[in-house]
Amino acid sequence: MSDRTDPDRPGPAWLTGRTPGPRAVDAGLAAAAMADAWVFSGTGTWSAAAPGAAAALALLARRHRPVTVFVFALLVVQLGNNVLAALAALFSVAERHRTRRALAGCVLAYGTGANLPDLGPYEAAHPAEFAVAVGYSLTAGGVAVLLGRLVLTRRELARNMEELRAAQEHQRELHAQQVLARERAHLAREMHDVVSHQVSLIAVRAGALQVSADRTDTREAARTIRTLSAATLDELRHMVAVLRAPGGSDAGSDPQPQPRRQPQAALDRLDGLIADSGLDVTLTGDVPRDASPAVERAAYRTVQEALTNVRKHAPGSTVVVGFRRPGPALDVTVTNTRARHPALALPSARHGLIGLRERAEHLGGTLSDGPTPDGGYRLHLQIPRRGASIPPTADVPRHSPE
Repeated sequence: MSDRTDPDRPGPAWLTGRTPGPRAVDAGLAAAAMADAWVFSGTGTWSAAAPGAAAALALLARRHRPVTVFVFALLVVQLGNNVLAALAALFSVAERHRTRRALAGCVLAYGTGANLPDLGPYEAAHPAEFAVAVGYSLTAGGVAVLLGRLVLTRRELARNMEELRAAQEHQRELHAQQVLARERAHLAREMHDVVSHQVSLIAVRAGALQVSADRTDTREAARTIRTLSAATLDELRHMVAVLRAPGGSDAGSDPQPQPRRQPQAALDRLDGLIADSGLDVTLTGDVPRDASPAVERAAYRTVQEALTNVRKHAPGSTVVVGFRRPGPALDVTVTNTRARHPALALPSARHGLIGLRERAEHLGGTLSDGPTPDGGYRLHLQIPRRGASIPPTADVPRHSPE
């Protein structure tokens, strides 16, 4: 048996049985053992009680060196009748060690050692009474060991419960990741099979129209449609690759080659976005070049969504896209005038502004939108250029997306 003890791991107080303030407990136990040494010193003097007092003070180290303290207390028992220190040390040994044979040997050593000082002619002549005294000592030592084993068992049970709780939490996280991976794979498959197919047909038809059309404006419109369709396919392939990345191909699907990573939407593509919009757009302010990639994508998507909404809901209007950089923030404002032509009845899930607002809030910014006094509409994004949180401005009224 070694003096090395197992480190106590934290656990619920009701399960581990550990009393708060171990130093105070050790001090109280040492004081009780000191009193026991004084009472059973025989002469009632400090010199006679000195060995027992030394054993009592040794209890202060019982949590770190339980075996050493027990051996020392057992030797002190031979000099007097004070046994409380030895019982406390035996409890500490059982609290930190699991070897049953060693614990049984400690109980036997205590049962015999505690009675050796009392062995004399009377005890030799009355072996039955001496056996009873030894039996009492063995019982007391056994109780101390059982109590120590109980505390050790409860501590191990608390540790096992903590490990089980951690394993269950890890299992729940793995299950959530598996569910998310399946959903992402399903979404990627649907995007590839449905949206990609439809956009590809649009590109093919636009290419055919570009070749066969007689009028120049028709060919130009077909070229624009084909260009936008190709760009949409590129971004769609990138989104499918992103969705499939965590889970890979799901069971039962044909293996697909990993598509080439396409460039993310950034402000350096803003001029092309405006040119292909088919709207009368004026760009004001300086487009920032020191923003983080996530901020650039948020600004680009905001302008993209605003131009899309103008085409759908305010055809014929003029648009002003403005950039400002107040302090650490980036302000993007898209304002359109009143519609000059009837709006087209196009399908809309009305999720665009919700997604933009979530993107802005995720990066520590704000998105506000609302009608202008002249019947137009204004969309305003304020976002930190490097991702730090900034206080929102109140110059644009905030409205929920319709």
